[in-house]
Amino acid sequence: MNSMTDVQHLQDALTLTDQERQRCEVWTRVMGYHRPVASFNIGKKGEHFERCYFDETRVSPSL
Repeated sequence: MNSMTDVQHLQDALTLTDQERQRCEVWTRVMGYHRPVASFNIGKKGEHFERCYFDETRVSPSL
């Protein structure tokens, strides 16, 4: 067993303090090109927030 298989070692290496964290920049596709949501105006940010997401389920084939 080597040191990389030690789970606690990996968790300690992947844990960040609040000072080490940074904001995640969210991009979305608008009118055929990609744009960061942070650059949207107030109305467009509201529309983006109200978007509904859905999960497609697999349909079993009919026999």
